[in-house]
Amino acid sequence: MKEIYLDNNATTKVDERVFEEMRPYFCELYGNPSSMHFFGGQVQKKVDEARSRVAALLGALPDEIVFTACGTESDNAAIRSALEVFPEKRHIITSRIEHPAVLTQCRNLTKRGYRVTELNVDSEGRLDLEELKRAIDNDTALVTLMYANNETGVIFPIEEAAKIAKEHGALFHTDAVQAVGKIPLNMAESSIDMLSLSGHKLHAPKGIGVLYVRRGTPFRPLLVGGHQERGRRAGTENTASLIALGKACELAHVHMEEERVRVREMRDRLQRELTALIPNTRINGGGADRLPNTLSIAMEFVEGEGILLLLSEKGICASSGSACTSGSLEPSHVLRAMGVPFTCAHGSIRFSLSRFTTEEEIDTVIRELPPIIKRLRDMSPFGREFLAKQ
Repeated sequence: MKEIYLDNNATTKVDERVFEEMRPYFCELYGNPSSMHFFGGQVQKKVDEARSRVAALLGALPDEIVFTACGTESDNAAIRSALEVFPEKRHIITSRIEHPAVLTQCRNLTKRGYRVTELNVDSEGRLDLEELKRAIDNDTALVTLMYANNETGVIFPIEEAAKIAKEHGALFHTDAVQAVGKIPLNMAESSIDMLSLSGHKLHAPKGIGVLYVRRGTPFRPLLVGGHQERGRRAGTENTASLIALGKACELAHVHMEEERVRVREMRDRLQRELTALIPNTRINGGGADRLPNTLSIAMEFVEGEGILLLLSEKGICASSGSACTSGSLEPSHVLRAMGVPFTCAHGSIRFSLSRFTTEEEIDTVIRELPPIIKRLRDMSPFGREFLAKQ
């Protein structure tokens, strides 16, 4: 059975061109880029090229790119650095719908005496900048807000938020793991101090990430030891993967318009057809500005786990939210923060497309999902009551 993979916000297929770029650096060109000899030197040239490719996608300078192991490390490094830079400040601002990599770290810091303000979102998942203005003060060390939500795709007004932070002398970090490669970014014209990205969300391998640190931003490394990454992240470079990430960023730049147009059109068609065919549905974040590839749809009187299992039997891969919290049976913390009704929150699933998604795959989902929902509602006492009223 050929899979229909619509879970690209969880991870993406490694582009074959990316794999070919990294292949020689396992068994042929395996030198350490820090070595003085020619064998390591040729690898260092490819590391430099990869750094420049990542910088080009972000509109940044190459020396502002710090390679890490993943988005989670990048997030943790940014938060810990800000607190070390401003040891006298004891306040952090984030939002209620952040990825666990940020939210768990911030909540853990409350046990060490830090004040953490979690900003609310409205019913569409949008941030209220007036609440940020009221919350920030002279004790605020860091404002950390995601660029776009991994479950709903809702995009935050990050540039405006970064300017507010700067006006109050706080550092600003954004987890842009879901945004990079999907929408244009230009750090040269931005007020963002630090930005996290993860390779496996844009068709590079797992295990490689980046922390962008604006030139001139004070920074304290999370990992210390060697001199790698200009002393900002110790440890021998994961050369094959970071070279792959460089290629993936180059390709993301090339395919950006396709992501914004063709992928969006497929997402919108999927949304339009499913809401027409399945009664009592809700688009989570549908009234907000969203990433072009993401559709979070809630269907009343059914359980998301049941939907996903029956879709999986048809070869269709989707999710009920973040893969990093999939072990929980509780409704998503994102949907709870949005005030999504309990009957909808439990029946929410996320489809996330990529440039490899085809129209035929979208046709299959449109054909297979409505009868699955009807079958599950037939089994539910609430669903039967609903159907009896139709």
